[in-house]
Amino acid sequence: MGSGPASSGRPTISDVAAAAGVGRASAARALGGYGAVSPELRRRVEEAAAALGYRSNALARNLSLGSSRTLGVVVADIANPFFAGVVRGITDTARRAGLDTVVLNTDEDLDDEAHAVEVLLEKSVDGLVVATAAGADAPVPHLHEAAAQVPLVLVDRVVHGLAVDSVTIDNAAAARAGTAALLEAGHRRVGLVWGPALQPVPAQRGRLLSALDSAVSTGADRVRGYLDALRAARVPFDPDLVALTESTVEAAQDATDRMLDLPDPATALLTTDDFALLGVLRVLGRRGLRPGADVSLVGFDDVPWAELWSPPLTMIAQPLLALGTEVAELLLARIGGRDDPPRAVRLPAQLVRRDSIGPR
Repeated sequence: MGSGPASSGRPTISDVAAAAGVGRASAARALGGYGAVSPELRRRVEEAAAALGYRSNALARNLSLGSSRTLGVVVADIANPFFAGVVRGITDTARRAGLDTVVLNTDEDLDDEAHAVEVLLEKSVDGLVVATAAGADAPVPHLHEAAAQVPLVLVDRVVHGLAVDSVTIDNAAAARAGTAALLEAGHRRVGLVWGPALQPVPAQRGRLLSALDSAVSTGADRVRGYLDALRAARVPFDPDLVALTESTVEAAQDATDRMLDLPDPATALLTTDDFALLGVLRVLGRRGLRPGADVSLVGFDDVPWAELWSPPLTMIAQPLLALGTEVAELLLARIGGRDDPPRAVRLPAQLVRRDSIGPR
């Protein structure tokens, strides 16, 4: 072998090449796993790298090959178990394909989302997954610009006019099934906690449907499913039974108290995520009311503790890992060169019946 490194500090690829007695380009090919390298040369380079304690710069090596081997994921709320499950599906699938994943959170803030997308593009990710905070009809220049640079897949939410792949849950069908289960038990005063933040709630069903066009698609579709179930059962729409508020436990508590204090109170409630469910359960507990016996209840997101509640809660289970897996597979296919028209994949949810629905 040649002499030791001429430089000080962390050894470089040039130091490894000098120690192995080969050219820098040959050392880079041997350590990078690309190009033609003889077994003997690879052995010498690897031994020199080990002796020097050299660690390769994976990002620089991959960029030289036109790839960072990294996916960027932007989610609206990583504290929400829904997004945690989806991200797990994405990262597991990416890892099996030999890619790393960088996840950024936006707290449902569109400016933070635009910044997160910019940061990931600057890091030269190979593709992006975004759960956007934008309404379905909102202008999203940052997403249009991103889609012009790298493959982009939307998850959980869609934006009209953005020609990219998307993977969502059939939220309208899921909410329709949950509401129908309450109606079939004889309830006619079914409350919804909550939908997109629209205040005040339009007093007419048609105006509410029109207002939903500007909202985040997931929440809007759940309200549509709720309204569809009411119409199918010929139950009048009552705006006092619909909470379209900010997504906090406290807002869900306030909405639940209001619905239960009406002259003709709600006898059943559909909650659209686990934070809304928690707010409802706090109010029921404070009032000494039991799900199923006093107020019937259906929740979204089949969190593990729902089955352990007393009584066990009827929930709408969403295939979170399957959602994340489908997203990652679509993105990897685009990165690999697939160029067919954008796909809109919609996965079904499942109503898991337990004991929180009782007769009116």
